[in-house]
Amino acid sequence: MITQNSGLRRYGIHNFSIPALATKLPDGRNVLTCPSAGVCANVCYARFGTYQFPAVKAKHQRNLARFLDDPQQWETDLIAELAAPKYRGGKLRVHDSGDYFSDDYLAAWLRVARGVPDVLFYSYTKEVSRFRRLVEPDPPANFAWVYSYGGKEDHLLDPATDRVADVFPDEAAITAAGWHTNANSDLDAVLGPSPVGMTQNNIPHLRKAIGSRTFREWQTTKRTRGRDVSRNTAHN
Repeated sequence: MITQNSGLRRYGIHNFSIPALATKLPDGRNVLTCPSAGVCANVCYARFGTYQFPAVKAKHQRNLARFLDDPQQWETDLIAELAAPKYRGGKLRVHDSGDYFSDDYLAAWLRVARGVPDVLFYSYTKEVSRFRRLVEPDPPANFAWVYSYGGKEDHLLDPATDRVADVFPDEAAITAAGWHTNANSDLDAVLGPSPVGMTQNNIPHLRKAIGSRTFREWQTTKRTRGRDVSRNTAHN
């Protein structure tokens, strides 16, 4: 179930993936895998390019289906796989696509992390309220995360107290905002100083859609417009 994509290989990081945003499994089940996704869903790199190759897509669906079909066996198999010597002292990014889509799924990952204490597990997540309830009170020592802007729960975040990450147009914009970059290593998002900035992906039509705004700015604009529409509807 564990793999290593080209972007993370250079940092010596392995990864675990499920389909991004939502998927229809071969048996017909529809599964929402990023329930708190906001504007990020429109320009998610994991919904384009190599992530949509049939073999890659099938592997991500298998990872998801194995959990849904038999979560206890999925947990046992994952712990056994990560116990292999090559992972000892290593790092695993949970979800270079997908997110913690349910309480049971997140709880299972916390047990996996506790079951393999010599591996560092880390994630970007938009599941803020779920993490507030299930992770923040008692996180495993080897489980790190960063809340990434661009989701429906952005308004719950406080950069002064939460570890946060945002997507910027370029490195110059990150520096101008006074944020720290993860350009040197993806691990800087969870181990380096916060708040953390990262640059847009290089897919031309996605860069055009994002423009010069950050995900945080984009999501704030969308939320404000939504409130205005609701207000106007209530007054009519």
